[in-house]
Amino acid sequence: MKKKKLSIKNILFLVVIALLIIPQTRTPIQVAINKLKVQIFSPSAFAKADQTQLEPFTYKVTSIDGLSRDAKIGQGKVTFISYWATWCPPCIAELPSIEKLYADYGNKVDFVLITNEEPDKVKRFLERKQLNIPAVLPQMETPEQLYERSIPTNYIIDKTGKIVIKEKGAADWNSDQVRETLDKLITG
Repeated sequence: MKKKKLSIKNILFLVVIALLIIPQTRTPIQVAINKLKVQIFSPSAFAKADQTQLEPFTYKVTSIDGLSRDAKIGQGKVTFISYWATWCPPCIAELPSIEKLYADYGNKVDFVLITNEEPDKVKRFLERKQLNIPAVLPQMETPEQLYERSIPTNYIIDKTGKIVIKEKGAADWNSDQVRETLDKLITG
C-alpha cells in the first residue's frame, strides 16, 4: 500500500513538472498563480519622505492605432504608468484590475500603459482577453527614474510629479486602498 501511495505521488509530481515545462501550459499556470497573488496583494503608497520627486516631463507615446500623444507627467494631472508585455504572466494577471480602475478613473487620471511589442500583436492580445485599456508604445527612452528591468512595473504619480506608488510584480490595482489613494491625489 505504501508503495502505491508513493508511486501516485511521484506520478502527480511528474505531471506538474511536465505541465510547467511544456510552453503551451506553462503560461496559463503562471497566470493562474499570479491571479492568486493579485487577489491578496494591494499596493500601498510610500511615506511622504520616501516619495521620489520627478522633474515634470512629457512622455511621448503612440497608441496601438498609431495616434501620437503626449502624456504630461507632473504637470497638473495624476498619472498611472504601467510597463507590461503580452507574454508576461504577472502582467496578464493584473491587467483586469487595471482595466477596472481605468473604467472608473480614465477621465480623472492619465493612464499610460506602455509596451514595446508590435501594435498588431497587442491588439490581438487585448481582443482575445477582452480588455479595454489604452495601450501605448514609447516614442522616447524611458526616463532614468522610471527605468526598471522587471515587468510589470507600475507607478502612480501625483499632479506635481511625486512617485506615490511604485510596484514591481502583479498586484490588485482595483483595491479600495489604491482607489482611496487616487481619490486623495485627485482632490488634493
